[in-house]
Amino acid sequence: MPERSIVERFETCFKQIDVFPMVKHFMDGLNLFNLFEKHVPSPADSLTGHAESLCILIANIICDNKPLYKVQEWLGQYSDGITGEPVSANLFNDDRLARSLSALFKADRQSLMTEASCNAIAVHKLLTDEIHNDSTTVTFMGKYNTPDLEAIKLRHGHNKDFRPDCKQIVFGLNITADGHVPLSYKLFDGNTNDDVTHIPNWNSLRTLLEKEDFIYVADCKLCSQNNLSHISDNGGRFITIVPKDRKEVKQFYKYLKENDVEWEDAFSIESSRKKSETNSYKTYEGEGTKKGFRTIFVHSSSKKNEDERKRLEKIEKATKKLKELSSKLNAYHLKTKKEIKAAIDNIYKGEFIDIKIVTERKQVKINLSKRSPLLRKGLYETKWEFSHDIQWELNEKALAEAAKTDGIFPLVTNTELEASEVLKIYKRQPFLEKRMYTKKTVLEVAPVFLKKETRIEAMLFLYFIALMIVSLIERRIRLNMTRGNIEKLPILPQRMNTKKPTWNNIRYFYRNVHHAQIIQNGICIQTDVKGLAPLHKQINELLEIPAWVYNNLTRNWWQFKET
Repeated sequence: MPERSIVERFETCFKQIDVFPMVKHFMDGLNLFNLFEKHVPSPADSLTGHAESLCILIANIICDNKPLYKVQEWLGQYSDGITGEPVSANLFNDDRLARSLSALFKADRQSLMTEASCNAIAVHKLLTDEIHNDSTTVTFMGKYNTPDLEAIKLRHGHNKDFRPDCKQIVFGLNITADGHVPLSYKLFDGNTNDDVTHIPNWNSLRTLLEKEDFIYVADCKLCSQNNLSHISDNGGRFITIVPKDRKEVKQFYKYLKENDVEWEDAFSIESSRKKSETNSYKTYEGEGTKKGFRTIFVHSSSKKNEDERKRLEKIEKATKKLKELSSKLNAYHLKTKKEIKAAIDNIYKGEFIDIKIVTERKQVKINLSKRSPLLRKGLYETKWEFSHDIQWELNEKALAEAAKTDGIFPLVTNTELEASEVLKIYKRQPFLEKRMYTKKTVLEVAPVFLKKETRIEAMLFLYFIALMIVSLIERRIRLNMTRGNIEKLPILPQRMNTKKPTWNNIRYFYRNVHHAQIIQNGICIQTDVKGLAPLHKQINELLEIPAWVYNNLTRNWWQFKET
């Protein structure tokens, strides 16, 4: 009998790779899986552990944030879950992930955060002599009328997302000056004022860093006698801005309006907004506070221009409204001086425009016979009629005095650094705001898909870890670009260049990297990574990612658990 011909079946299977191996490499460097295994143990009969679920959630937040019910679908892009792998992607449904979040909430998250941060400091050799703190709000849609007694309370408060109708949690973050890497965070009830968060936050930092002499930098909410004294009395150092309504600041401004002071040149930098402009800074050491802390007044050329512009805009706007008001006088609700004065106060209250109401009166005769036919003709009554007008002019003296205080802001510190160095340290504070921006936009913090406050609180822990990893990636590529004298990389859309690659830039550039498999009769006979161009390999080298991380991918490469 003739032999039967065997028809061979070939299939090609494509799976996504993008930045997932890179993220997993940095997560492995922090030993996150083992930390979760240690602090969030799983039941013996579970199909997959909490550690694996939590690591996948972090990777999802960093790579392509999805709500819990879509994480399984997202993970299916990397593994379809039907290949007989030790742990399949279809196991990570929303119920299992939610249970892992509940377990994380009950775990010792403070110790977990401390160990993760210590690993980041050790592995990446982070400098911790300067720590910046700030807080933001995480906004939630929904009522949350039955709060969990053990969790942080969602409350109405001063909403920094401009949604006072929504409940919120206050999220305080601490970052290093070295690469702006988050080291710790702390959650507070949604109606907590920032000024009471600094002492517990500083105490936590002291425990984490095992030292007190780091420089703690924060906004004006730190500037209370209780906060500053606590840090100073315990061996700490601080730099913060002084609110303008403080007595010592008002006294200096008053002195400055009548006298000249000798400013010292600090430094000049190119404007980040207008490349053709240079911002110059000067300092003046004022009198110390009652507790002996130094007060340093700073003069900024860019702030001076901004203060002047805002004042002129305010005057111009008020002048326009006064002209409109002037045409409406002596009619309807603008007949009396009291009514006109109230209208003027709604338009402008300040010292830069002198406004006065001018009243004219004239005597008129009223023919009384027109009122009633019973009165004889020729009977008149004399009456005074009043008409009002408004006049205004600029107060040149007040404008000249205000110009002397333009561009000035005060700092307070207990360090012994030069005034210019104190200013340089404080000027790094805006980088913290960029980290908050990354959390809300790039990582898209959106715990609104969770109903329980406990799981929300656990999810915010994962967002903190995700933000730490993103920051470490940005820090490493920028450091190695500097060391390699690489000015910029063409990784933006349409191959445009960037001098400071962000995580969003890197994530976009790796979007087409994928894994191709050739399958013969159900057996994989060849695998290859596609889309990995020379520029991708250069970025991997700048990130110090070994070549095998992308080249030696097995079918279960996406798993964190060792197989």
